Amino acid sequence: MSENATNRIPDPEPTLDREARHALLAERYLPEEMLTRFRERAAVLDRENGFCADDLAELRERGYLELFVPEEYGGPGLSLHEVSRLQQRLATAAPGTALAINMHLMCTGVAYAMFARGDRSLARVFEEAKGGEIFAFGISEPGNDWVLQGSGTRAEPDGEGGYLFTGVKIFTSLSPAWTRLIVHGLDESDAEQPALVFGFLEREGGGVAVSDRWNVLGMRASHSRATVLESAPMPADRVVRRIPAGDYPDLLTFAIAGNFQLLVASVYAGVARRALDVAAQGLEQRRSARRDTSLAEIPEHRTRLADAYRDFMTVPAQLDATTRDLDELVDHGESWPLRFVSSRLNAGDAARRCAETALVCCGGAGFDADHEAARLYRDAAASLFHPPGADAARPMFAAALLDT
Repeated sequence: MSENATNRIPDPEPTLDREARHALLAERYLPEEMLTRFRERAAVLDRENGFCADDLAELRERGYLELFVPEEYGGPGLSLHEVSRLQQRLATAAPGTALAINMHLMCTGVAYAMFARGDRSLARVFEEAKGGEIFAFGISEPGNDWVLQGSGTRAEPDGEGGYLFTGVKIFTSLSPAWTRLIVHGLDESDAEQPALVFGFLEREGGGVAVSDRWNVLGMRASHSRATVLESAPMPADRVVRRIPAGDYPDLLTFAIAGNFQLLVASVYAGVARRALDVAAQGLEQRRSARRDTSLAEIPEHRTRLADAYRDFMTVPAQLDATTRDLDELVDHGESWPLRFVSSRLNAGDAARRCAETALVCCGGAGFDADHEAARLYRDAAASLFHPPGADAARPMFAAALLDT
């Protein structure tokens, strides 16, 4: 962020009460006029399958990419709870942009969560974020339902403490812009003790090819394209962890799971919130010829909207509670994964329900591909593809109650 931007947007007063502080953060980082521009761009980017480059530039100038950077490293040091609220707000205007920025914030948020727990092994992330580097998430792989506990990517020792990574990472958001990519791969050089290697690749380091294929249903502005690694070098000083393969607890994977699930949930909470507003506007703008009144006055339409809003309200409440607990180092033990995953699944469910409600409330006009209701419906559908899906998650919820 430029020096002028730092002077223009000072850190919020920490002594404010929580809601007043949220309001000040919203005004300083995502003012209404900025959201209006983003919302207008979102329609164009979706129609033209464009990348959110202009949004990214504005967010960068405002210091949005530095939200998690602690004060001692020159950043505002916002909490996950505060960043979650901001991401919900951003997603009401530009869901694709919010999802893309999420992956940078996820990386800096992981460093922040570890830093708060006394682990400074990722402090370099703060320095590089302040220096203008853009981080992205390269964990998801085709067919890898182990996610963090396994990898189809090979991590071959280079003999100097580093590794060469070969494999495919999918849904790599910010594909046109990232400069640092967090990845993992399997080191099988010791057949009896295979290990997962986590660290950061540098885009200019070589061995990285980004697919030019991107023609998806929704969240198009994120440009979450596939990334092909072919002996991509990770020097020893970029290696963060070597963890035994399988279900092995580690602070890094805990921080990744928490930030990924909760920040993704924040985006879909924002999509759901905006869909409700679009639904209400649709009812207010439509009239019933038979009853000679606005559809907003007809009980069955009001009931549909009311039910969607009631279902939605549990989502931001769960996000608030879970993000605050993570910030405050509450020990939920083995129930943490359930809290993370249920937050995201519930937010995705709400986004799809609310987006469908918006379509119904807007009527035939909403079915036009350029209508915001149609776009939100397609953006909400992307919630089905973040790991783990509902089917993959059910066994761990059942096991928590049945002890089997």
